[in-house]
Amino acid sequence: MTRSIRLAPLLTGIHRYEKTLSTRNRGHGIFIEAPILAYLIETPQGRILYDVGCDYGKLSDPALRARYYDSAAFPFGPPQMREEDRLPSRLARLGLAPADIDLVFVGHLHFDHAGGLCEVCGAEIHVHRREWEAARAQADEAYFQDDFAGDYRWRYADGEYELAPGVRAIESPGHTAGHMSLYVELPKGPPIILAGDAADLTENLEDEIAPGLCWQDREDMAVASIRKLKRTAHETGAVLWPNHDMAFWRSRKPFPGFYT
Repeated sequence: MTRSIRLAPLLTGIHRYEKTLSTRNRGHGIFIEAPILAYLIETPQGRILYDVGCDYGKLSDPALRARYYDSAAFPFGPPQMREEDRLPSRLARLGLAPADIDLVFVGHLHFDHAGGLCEVCGAEIHVHRREWEAARAQADEAYFQDDFAGDYRWRYADGEYELAPGVRAIESPGHTAGHMSLYVELPKGPPIILAGDAADLTENLEDEIAPGLCWQDREDMAVASIRKLKRTAHETGAVLWPNHDMAFWRSRKPFPGFYT
């Protein structure tokens, strides 16, 4: 029996970039606007956040923005993030505070998924052990070391497991070494699989196209994870949600709406 109560996508910013960052070797010269999302899952055991967006301080302070984003790693510039996009602001609209979050499940530790850890520092933080090791070794330039260097309560995962009844971590490496997606059962309707950056766009899923950035250029690993997620969705009747697809996000219930 499902134990999750409800799920809500939270928009934490928007990033405009060339589509090749989302679809490997496809989309040169085409620019897209991608939502940067966190997801709130409420269960009787507590509240879970899947990802936490960017660090607002690095975007709002001109000196920090220049330090972190004025580099060859960000040829398309930094994301756009407003005060109202910060996690405390989004949670406040739902009648919650950061202290009400019990567990943060970080699909991977890139800046647009782990930067907001500073907003929910009291929660237990879950991440795959391989992801932690790759991030600490600076496997690519999208890891900002101080995003995850705080005094956090880490739990390192070594495989797939249940975060709570009806909420299950799925290993989906390829984009990064230890990327994890999340399977969520709800009281009504089909389960939802939050693909994370295993699939930025609906196109990644439909055409089985790897994301632009792959750990150690393991495109084969990324495609295998896409196929695994599609197979899981088929076997369970779940709906797959891509992570940075503006059209898909706009087709979901508008904030502060929940899926129940």
